[in-house]
Amino acid sequence: MTALLSLLLLGLLLATVAPGLLARARWPEREPVLALLAWQSLVVAVLLCCVLSLLLACAAALPALRVAVFTGAPSGVEEAYGLAGAEGWGRLTAALLALGGVQTAVSLTREVRAARALREARHAQLDDRAPQLPGESAAERRGGERLVVLENLRPEAWSLPGPEARLVVTTGALQQLTDRELAAVLSHERSHVRARHHWLAQCAEALATGFPGVGVFSAFRNQVGELVELAADDRAARRHGRITTALALVEINAGRAVFGSCPPRQLAQAPRRVDRLLAGEPRLPVHHRLRLTLAALAAPAAVVLLAMAPGLGTLL
Repeated sequence: MTALLSLLLLGLLLATVAPGLLARARWPEREPVLALLAWQSLVVAVLLCCVLSLLLACAAALPALRVAVFTGAPSGVEEAYGLAGAEGWGRLTAALLALGGVQTAVSLTREVRAARALREARHAQLDDRAPQLPGESAAERRGGERLVVLENLRPEAWSLPGPEARLVVTTGALQQLTDRELAAVLSHERSHVRARHHWLAQCAEALATGFPGVGVFSAFRNQVGELVELAADDRAARRHGRITTALALVEINAGRAVFGSCPPRQLAQAPRRVDRLLAGEPRLPVHHRLRLTLAALAAPAAVVLLAMAPGLGTLL
């Protein structure tokens, strides 16, 4: 039972302490892609703790399953886990963890279906407003993101992910943005599509909705929304320059009052993004990025090693 209790304790620490430390760190603004990796590794580590704990709890509760799990294991490995005689605790722990697993699956399924339905509806609306041009084959449309121009005086640009992704700009954006600024905006939106940021957002939303009281999932959802924008800004800035990208961001959001005294909640991060681009802080040194990457990957690796520790101790 030591491994089971250790996994549960580690999962609790990762879900409560680690999110606060990561959210207060200053380096994610300089390395948003690396920060996304760190958050994903943290969430995967927490989920691994739950899955491996569920496996050990089921093995403790069901002797037949325990025999199947340790079939072929060297002598002494099964005894090292101390699961025999812990059927009562095993059943309770397994029931709670299984309930959480079912809730996760239901929440994720619901989120994916809702996002897919919304995406299909938006694609259908866009097809009505901008139908396929004569001579434009379906194969050509699947070859990359299709650029769609809508007539609207308001400067706007967005992306619609999916098998036939769209990059949408309005005539107002074409009139108000320079060629370089427009290229930066399209590069930003193309980054969202190609990096599959919508998948990441859906998973984060599903976990946060399914477990509203778990801080790591709520923090993950909040941080993903900001970090994917910073990562897309950096991609555009590398290709078209920080000043150009910042100006494009200002022009696109100028009519939405995001630079006023009371910006809308969903657009409140735009001024920070502009300030960040104009500040132009350099990336972290390579050795620093390497250390952070190893630290991020160490979380799920530590969970696996902790689960295997009793067996490895017996073999050594």
